[in-house]
Amino acid sequence: MSKSLAIAVIGATGTVGETLVQLLEEREFPVAGLHLLAGNDSVGQAMAFRGKNLRVREVADFDFAQVQLAFFAAGEDISRQYGPKAHAAGCSVIDLSGGLPQALPLVPEANAEALAAASAPYLLASPAPAATALAAVLAPLRTRLGLRKIVMNALLSVSTIGRSGVSELARQTTELLNMRPLEPQVFGRQVAFNVLAQLGEVEEGGHARLERRMADELKWVLAIDGLKVAVTCCVAPVFFGDSLAVCLETAAPVDVAAVATLLEQQAGIEMVEQGDYPTVVGDAVGQDELYVGRLRAGLDDPTELNLWIASDNVRKGSALNAVQIGELLIKHYL
Repeated sequence: MSKSLAIAVIGATGTVGETLVQLLEEREFPVAGLHLLAGNDSVGQAMAFRGKNLRVREVADFDFAQVQLAFFAAGEDISRQYGPKAHAAGCSVIDLSGGLPQALPLVPEANAEALAAASAPYLLASPAPAATALAAVLAPLRTRLGLRKIVMNALLSVSTIGRSGVSELARQTTELLNMRPLEPQVFGRQVAFNVLAQLGEVEEGGHARLERRMADELKWVLAIDGLKVAVTCCVAPVFFGDSLAVCLETAAPVDVAAVATLLEQQAGIEMVEQGDYPTVVGDAVGQDELYVGRLRAGLDDPTELNLWIASDNVRKGSALNAVQIGELLIKHYL
């Protein structure tokens, strides 16, 4: 990638935004100038990038005509408010929040070719981390298996909602271990030493908004006619990393050994040997790879395939996927 761009990162001081800036440096992204933007609470903070300390500025005062590419990692409200303004100013947008439903969802390992039908300035979306992880694992399998239905039970870490979730789990854990009364402030109930059966308010029909978002994104990215998707999102008392229990319904009996061999050959996927399994704490957190284990056929249905995925939701599922979208843009389209 020889072309360099002026880039903005909105939400630069959040968990995802901070990691995104780190990856831009680690992967030697062709940055001609980097603008770090956030809301009022973070304005004035300094962040290191390529040996310099850059000041975080107020997004409301920024002229997006100054940049060619903007990463939105500050939440749905900020994306909805400023994403269209950036796009109208001629800036290509990569949204990580799910706040721009008109944006094209991309997982480079799964549907990079979809970008050819879009036009500049680009309006793109990095899917929810769990959807990104599952799409990347299923991409090499979709034609071989003849996928008909996906059932995903996602155990999401508290960092799914950002620093507030991380701080809440730490605070609750400290209070409980010190035998102090617990007053939940973020999730509405105790999350420490517990598992919560939903994240966010449910919509009509009983599904949470995030569950519907993931189902829609998986259908779009995998692009399989008639694919059915069921998603259940729970909150686990884990700071970082998502664990996904996945059941696939296929068109024909599954050759589990052949599937394992195919996954072992894929860059970015680490297959754990039979009899073992990956965890987010022991394997996935801080890594760019997706860890897959517990690959097995159904107990009484040979057309069923079950698997377990552990991934870093902040690094791999969010920041890295967005940066890879940007790399794809610069290499082929900008």
